[in-house]
Amino acid sequence: MHIPDFSISAIPRILFGAGTSLQLPALAAQFGSRALLLTGAHSYSGSQHWPALQAALDAHGVAWLHDTVSGEPSPALADALASRYRNEGIAVVIGIGGGSVLDAAKAVAGLLRVPNSVMDFLEGVGPELPYPGPAVPFIAVPTTAGTGSEATKNAVLSQQGAGGFKKSFRHETLVPAYAVIDPELLSTCPPALIAANGMDAFTQLLESYVSTRANPFTDALAMSGMRAVRDSLPGWYLNQGDVAAHRANMAYAALLSGITLAQVGLGSVHGLAAPLGAFFPVPHGVVCGTLVAECTRVNIRLLRAREPQSPALWRYAHVGKVLANDMKLDETGGQDALVDVLEKWTLEMGLPRLGEYGMRSADIARVVANCRGSSMKTNPLVLTDEEVAAILRARL
Repeated sequence: MHIPDFSISAIPRILFGAGTSLQLPALAAQFGSRALLLTGAHSYSGSQHWPALQAALDAHGVAWLHDTVSGEPSPALADALASRYRNEGIAVVIGIGGGSVLDAAKAVAGLLRVPNSVMDFLEGVGPELPYPGPAVPFIAVPTTAGTGSEATKNAVLSQQGAGGFKKSFRHETLVPAYAVIDPELLSTCPPALIAANGMDAFTQLLESYVSTRANPFTDALAMSGMRAVRDSLPGWYLNQGDVAAHRANMAYAALLSGITLAQVGLGSVHGLAAPLGAFFPVPHGVVCGTLVAECTRVNIRLLRAREPQSPALWRYAHVGKVLANDMKLDETGGQDALVDVLEKWTLEMGLPRLGEYGMRSADIARVVANCRGSSMKTNPLVLTDEEVAAILRARL
């Protein structure tokens, strides 16, 4: 076996398992005696875990301030939070919530000790100044299983509207010091959130696996994560079988998806997710869930026609065989099985179409014109504008 050259950027110290969130106070105390906690508006702060965490922080001598994040974070929100707490002597930022909370908390951790607006550092907008640091240490605690933000160096921020954008504040020092993955915190996820976030995690694993930058290290993680999704996403969504095990499997898959995407990039689904999330009020996981089957179908069809020797075709086939639990399928059969399973999941979990969020045919050209970010650069092949438009049209 020939192992090609590759490099792996920093990942957090990972604590995985039921009850690991109980270690948060001791972890926070390592960094100092004053913490900023950012959570979602209601889900965590309204749970039984919240008063217990407050008491434990007090017992460990960690004074804390608390704020909330609602919806996908904007640059204005990140700036406002950083300004509010910049002079509070914050030693550690703890983000507890879904991907939006973790992205906001990560950005705030990066801004507390620098005077700039985050707009100075966002990729693709503004002056793109080099980030000088230092960042405040950050602990990421996901309460959903989807984005993998707990394992990445980028904080994704969105500005919605006609001139909107969805871009990353990205730097090695923003990688969380700890990623605390406690599947018990996922127990309140409703079915629609399970579906959207689960499809997001799977999309990130699949796109990492077929990325033009894929390597054996990330391949192993991506395949392990996709097997976990196969075994647990439908069951968790339907509340069938060992639900605790399903939650753990999906938390694991989401974590791995964050690691792999940070190392090797993504593909056409995420290339489209950026403008769609900027121009329309569509959650990121919904974009992934509604597009992944169609993007995969188009990638496979065009690779067969234009690049029949592409290694991505074998990779798509292998994933399809794994999802279908049938390793005897030939390559074409494996590819077809992959698309079939993704279509089945999309239908059975009720992933909405783009039209439900206000997108119309007249909007396609604008989305296509703004989809050529970093994710498109690692798609297995270059899609023409017409081919991208056809994908969007199929999911209106």
